[in-house]
Amino acid sequence: MNIRASTAIARWEIPFAIATHAANLPEIQQRGYFIVAVKDNLRPLSYRDTQGNLQGLEIDIAQRLAQDLLGNANAVRFQPVANRDRLAAVIDHKVDLAIANVTVTQSRARLVDFSLPYYFDGTAIVTKVPSVQNLSDFAARKIAVLNGSSTIPTIRYLIPSAQLVGVDSYTQAYSLLESNNADAFAADASVLSGWVQEYPQYRLLPTLLSAEPIAIAMPKGLQYNALRQQVNAAIARYFAQGWLQQRASYWGLPINQKFKEPSKSRNS
Repeated sequence: MNIRASTAIARWEIPFAIATHAANLPEIQQRGYFIVAVKDNLRPLSYRDTQGNLQGLEIDIAQRLAQDLLGNANAVRFQPVANRDRLAAVIDHKVDLAIANVTVTQSRARLVDFSLPYYFDGTAIVTKVPSVQNLSDFAARKIAVLNGSSTIPTIRYLIPSAQLVGVDSYTQAYSLLESNNADAFAADASVLSGWVQEYPQYRLLPTLLSAEPIAIAMPKGLQYNALRQQVNAAIARYFAQGWLQQRASYWGLPINQKFKEPSKSRNS
């Protein structure tokens, strides 16, 4: 099944000011559509194409859920959100689901419930240096990392001899690499997959250095049990059918070993 974003998606986007509040599954079915928080600037998970339409793996997932649970792939109203608003949108019942690159953590699980993971992200490295093929080739080389990111301890542990260069943004990292003031850039694989699509002179090393589950965030509460069960059953089915793996590969996302078979969720 190849669900792609269409011009209809733009018409289904709504601001918070006029959004219908989140609902349990029977209410959603009566309403006829999901309200889903997504990113609109994170290629290839969820971003706008040159025509302004939303597309990416997370858009595919939202539309597949709408098809399976509501009978219409376009029965989704997308709410683009900033990172800081992803959980708040769920907690404040402004959206039914957040499919917005939300990594599962214990602290977040106290605030929202999570589905089974639909992708395992992790630290990856991009470079355009031809001689660099594996981690040992980074000994004494300069690797750009985002200041304060969880990537830093991962790189320090796995490549202790590398020289880390802190940057404040992906743009700054790109400038460092282009000026040859860094040999590589380490960050989330999902983001770097979009990087190499935009800058084809770079390549993504095939080995992921960590594995972090990304899942759908849903409201807590007994009234949402049916919604959580249906979403979890759907994600498990998409794994079993190979659909999630196929869509991740389609969008150029690296496949972590853990991504081949999902673990059971506490919220199922």
